[in-house]
Amino acid sequence: MATQYRLVKPEENQEDAVTKEERILNYIKSVAALDEALQPFKEQKKDLKTNYVENGWLDKDEIKLATKAYRMIKDETDWDQLTDLYEVVKRGV
Repeated sequence: MATQYRLVKPEENQEDAVTKEERILNYIKSVAALDEALQPFKEQKKDLKTNYVENGWLDKDEIKLATKAYRMIKDETDWDQLTDLYEVVKRGV
């Protein structure tokens, strides 16, 4: 006697019942809450930059370049590859 199989659709749980629209709205609400929480830190960062410029410790370009260097190190940018690409772009511009 052959075994018969029947497809059984699993019952939807609450997680499956959440619509795409609800997920989008929940995501945006979370991003908005994080942006609001980060605002004081953004202002503190801006004040730090202003303080360094006003005191003559660094100019805006030095701050900009130092920040770029920091982000490149943080992102583990391949310096040799970047230098090669920089030279290619420089020749083409």
